Amino acid sequence: MILNILIFITGAVVVLATFASALQTLILPRGTHDLLTHFAFRTAWLVFGPLLRLTKTYERRDRIMAFYAPVSVMLVVVTWLILVLLGYMLMYYADGIQPLSAAFRLSGSSLLTLGFATVDTVWLHILVFSEAAIGLGLVALLIAYLPTMYNAFSRREEAVNLLEVRAGSPPTAVEWLLRSQRNDMLGRMSHSLEPWENWFAEVEESHTSFLPLIFFRSPQPDRSWITAAGAVLDTAAMMMTVVDFPYDDMPLRLTSRAGYLALRRIADLFEIDYNPDPIFPEDPISISREEFDAACRQLAEAGIPLYEDLDQSWQEFAGWRVNYDTTLVSIAALIRAPYAPWSSDRSIHQIGPLSIW
Repeated sequence: MILNILIFITGAVVVLATFASALQTLILPRGTHDLLTHFAFRTAWLVFGPLLRLTKTYERRDRIMAFYAPVSVMLVVVTWLILVLLGYMLMYYADGIQPLSAAFRLSGSSLLTLGFATVDTVWLHILVFSEAAIGLGLVALLIAYLPTMYNAFSRREEAVNLLEVRAGSPPTAVEWLLRSQRNDMLGRMSHSLEPWENWFAEVEESHTSFLPLIFFRSPQPDRSWITAAGAVLDTAAMMMTVVDFPYDDMPLRLTSRAGYLALRRIADLFEIDYNPDPIFPEDPISISREEFDAACRQLAEAGIPLYEDLDQSWQEFAGWRVNYDTTLVSIAALIRAPYAPWSSDRSIHQIGPLSIW
């Protein structure tokens, strides 16, 4: 009798934990560290990690990684269904549906609403109905979940696609400034960067609520939301610290702050370690002074006015970059972002080439 009670409680705990995981993943509008969801993504990585080791080119790695998020999402759903089936199987077994094969048959019939297995007591009917309701509920939630996630993906990618026109492919701060100079738009950089404050806010909300979005890759293999974020943040930082041109710097400051806060919130989901209150030079950045000087020379050769004291510009640029440097390159490594200067090209120094959260 006591053993049956323990078995029933175990099954009930499994079902409740699974249902709670589904609620956190599909309904709760905030980022949570759900163990079952992360387990499914880690399990999928056991297959995708070795496949990446066997690839020689980025194009092949990108094609493999394009399937990682969709496969992981389906694995999450399968994990929920299996756990619900096993949980109810234990409860049926504890209530006298024996052997285990009979309890498994009844649980599967109830979960998938097939109806070929029947019971003859009110209490077992209640269990059967509740399992069927959970099964239908998971399917209904998933049907509502996927369109919402893909709508967020579409809005994210619209801005990423448009960035290529301004900042090239892969996008860089230097290229954005050079193109703005050639098109006599340098004075409108604040206006050009201002919409990205809203983009960062939306990315933070959607990518912490819908974890798979972080791994969903752009339709074009040379684009990525994280390299776009890096280009925007670097452009804002260089405009504020390097370019000697009259402009309203408040939109740049707000965009920069929205950007590094969004990356930090996403990094928190994967327990990426970063200093929440960094100070340069005590906290170094992955950009070297030589790279910074080379970028400044490019801008000066194109006729862009720069501040005379580049030492001061470097200190101020690094002061902005240090706020997002670690999170930027770590997330770029995590999702295997395509090559982009000052972001994914140095992510190997922050996180192992085949590591996962």
